[in-house]
Amino acid sequence: MITYSTNWMGPIVTKWYEDNNIPYEMETILVNTTPKEYKRYKSYSCGRIDIYGLDETEFYGGKHEYGLAPMETESWNILSEFLHEYRTLERTSYDDLINEFETLTGHEIQWLKK
Repeated sequence: MITYSTNWMGPIVTKWYEDNNIPYEMETILVNTTPKEYKRYKSYSCGRIDIYGLDETEFYGGKHEYGLAPMETESWNILSEFLHEYRTLERTSYDDLINEFETLTGHEIQWLKK
């Protein structure tokens, strides 16, 4: 049985959000009773899909992975939930996996648009 799971790897630095012109709203918070303004960016996530249960002679430790480009965190969370239950008898290709996810959930991944 082949299983799949997301592995979150970022982005975690504000510079990435600035460099990619990610939308934000200004918010004010209290820091030691002093109001401070900061940018609240739309949240993005990226990383990889880890694949387990593969032939250990072909894949070290029976594991393989697919990279995941930045997407809105809402899409990441829905994909993560889907993969938690997703099982196959043979490894599904990256494109087929994404297509099946979008078809079965009705959710189109909101990838970062450059």
